[in-house]
Amino acid sequence: MTDTVDKPVRVTGEEARRIKREALGIADRRTDHGSTRGVPRSRAKEAGTQQRVYRYRFYPSPAQAEQLEKTFGACRWVYNEALTLRVGAWEQHRVSVGFAESCRALTGWRQASGTSWLREVSSTVLQQSLRHLDGAFTRFFKQSAKYPQRKTKRRSRNSATYVRTGFRWVDDPELPGTGRLTLAKQSEPLDVRWSRPLPEGADPVKLSVTRDRAGRHFVSVLVEERIQPLPAAFLPGGHEPRAVGIDLGLAALVALDDGTKIDHPRLMRKYGKELARLQRGLHQKKKGSANRDKARERIARLYALISDARKDMLDQLTTRLVRENQVLVVEDLAITNLLRPATGRGRRRKAGLIRSIKDAAWGELLRQLRYKCAWYVGRTLVIVDRFFPSTRRCADCHAKGAPLDVSVREWLCAECGAWHDRDVNAARNLREEGMRLYRLVSCALPSGRVPPPVIKASELPAVLSAA
Repeated sequence: MTDTVDKPVRVTGEEARRIKREALGIADRRTDHGSTRGVPRSRAKEAGTQQRVYRYRFYPSPAQAEQLEKTFGACRWVYNEALTLRVGAWEQHRVSVGFAESCRALTGWRQASGTSWLREVSSTVLQQSLRHLDGAFTRFFKQSAKYPQRKTKRRSRNSATYVRTGFRWVDDPELPGTGRLTLAKQSEPLDVRWSRPLPEGADPVKLSVTRDRAGRHFVSVLVEERIQPLPAAFLPGGHEPRAVGIDLGLAALVALDDGTKIDHPRLMRKYGKELARLQRGLHQKKKGSANRDKARERIARLYALISDARKDMLDQLTTRLVRENQVLVVEDLAITNLLRPATGRGRRRKAGLIRSIKDAAWGELLRQLRYKCAWYVGRTLVIVDRFFPSTRRCADCHAKGAPLDVSVREWLCAECGAWHDRDVNAARNLREEGMRLYRLVSCALPSGRVPPPVIKASELPAVLSAA
């Protein structure tokens, strides 16, 4: 006879409403039968448009900086308090608390005398913080993220999200795409550096205001834009799509099938000595002193410089690859597994490899290729299976050789005698395998339909059945 484990029973109905009202302090939902207003719905994206974010730096006045500091702190406090409320409600009473109940609890917090300072911050911004928490729980239940954790002042990102009712936008007729942007609870517009204009006729849908560890303030403007399609890229004298095999590496950041190599910038190695010097100075400062805060800010500014240089380089590289080619082929890398902490024998070498992979930012490069192929209709990113032997297979005769150590950069094919560069040979094999997968999907699609923006080898049966 097997023992059965009693599962926790969820409390619902009138008993759950009583617990929420008496034990948790969540007011009952108010119903207004005389109101003709319907249930608010999320704004749907217009057909044929893409949501795109434009990021600008702005320089707040002392009053604006003080108000933003209160906003960041209030968003962090509301997130943590709602997390505590939801966890306690389930562990102590077996009652589920969702976004609607959290919003009613927020109303009570704003009205309480002990937390009346929440009224100095726009309620829409605080509600967005609750929505972020609800999204974190949704991703956890879908097993796509870890359990939500509390936010801290030192480690968490300082950010606040403003929906359309939380800011005022006035377009500048003399400079289209720019204008006056005023946040809720502020009387003066932000001093924004419009490095490039917003799309013509596009109004901001949502704003995210952030402050990084270097003390810089940025505003990310979400707009709905009709992105112009790129011209089709075909090989000369035919209708064969132009394709490129992309092999990610460390000796060279990217190796293409035509032999082109893009050097690894190695930014952490370039600024490593300066970073180590600043970190030594930080540890010599007394904890809690102003000098320690200054040293920490100097380190943050250097990290910001490295991050900006890396992102700008990857942005230019991926844009060029997407513009010049119709099909882009990469390998499905298990980056998370490669970044596991080094243990046991050879851990020093593995630790150095992990640092190099992080400096190369393979994940960011692949992320940019994904969304840019989705932006421009007709561009396709093909992700070849990670177990495909791209490195040790001869691109000329397809003979499979022995496994190669990472230190081996060139090798000779024992079958045909061809001399191969390790990375270029892998890129050629990836291009050939990627085009095979691309043709399979293209032939299965009805006439007139373009292939999807991403074709993944591991998901190919589902793609073919859907076609």
